[in-house]
Amino acid sequence: MKLLRVGAPGEERPAVRTDDGRLLDLSSVASDIDGAFLASGGLDRARTALAEGSLPELDPEGLRIGAPVARPGKVVCVGLNYRDHAAETGAPLPSRPVVFMKDPGTVVGPYDEVLIPRRSVKTDWEVELAVVIGRRARYLDGPAAARAVIAGYAVSHDVSEREFQLEYSPQWDLGKSCETFNPLGPWLVTADEVGDPQNLGLHLSVNGVKRQDGHTGDMIFPVDHIVSYLSQYMVLEPGDVINTGTPAGVALGLPGTPFLTPGDTVELSVDGLGSQRQTFGQA
Repeated sequence: MKLLRVGAPGEERPAVRTDDGRLLDLSSVASDIDGAFLASGGLDRARTALAEGSLPELDPEGLRIGAPVARPGKVVCVGLNYRDHAAETGAPLPSRPVVFMKDPGTVVGPYDEVLIPRRSVKTDWEVELAVVIGRRARYLDGPAAARAVIAGYAVSHDVSEREFQLEYSPQWDLGKSCETFNPLGPWLVTADEVGDPQNLGLHLSVNGVKRQDGHTGDMIFPVDHIVSYLSQYMVLEPGDVINTGTPAGVALGLPGTPFLTPGDTVELSVDGLGSQRQTFGQA
């Protein structure tokens, strides 16, 4: 299934996208797509309602698409998880996942405006595969157990301010947690529909110029290892989001470091998970 949330910010309603592109209202099944929905068997209820054919259709005209998961409890990120990205930044390949946190308040819709922070001169892009947790997870025993707690996947844009991230603090949070810095969606695609998360292409362009063209098969630490690893150090709750890293092609690693400026447009996608488009403004 492809689940999404549509409507004005703070007024989104849950919906499901059919294979032929129609939007069906899930409001009779759930008040929202969030941690409580996932924890209480919401995916099974949505599948049943979809199979019964009784869900009313929504008119998509003019409907804003929000983030597919409401109010994630936490956004956990893995840095330097693609060999080519580590190389372009001059960093050695990590022997363990590089983990940092991102303010959950950064999560916005896939087509919402992204704001370049005041005094920023190094705002950068990062297309990523996001994992959405579906069950409470602690001390998972290996890859199979990790796969069992994944609800699905989404496109994530881990927008980053490199000066704030790398020059202002030994931790990365300042450059990762600026407002609007994590567009998510358009869909939460359930794990059964995605299949192998290590067989997905990631793509990003800026103002029509291709910048990133990677593949999840190039991850240093695959998805199931990341989920299992994180569960040894924190409790993962339903609705939590994990950004799994970005491939090469970020501004930081390009000649001339062409960082983003107001008016720039970024388009990004992950195979099978949909696409995003943001125009950048000034905070």
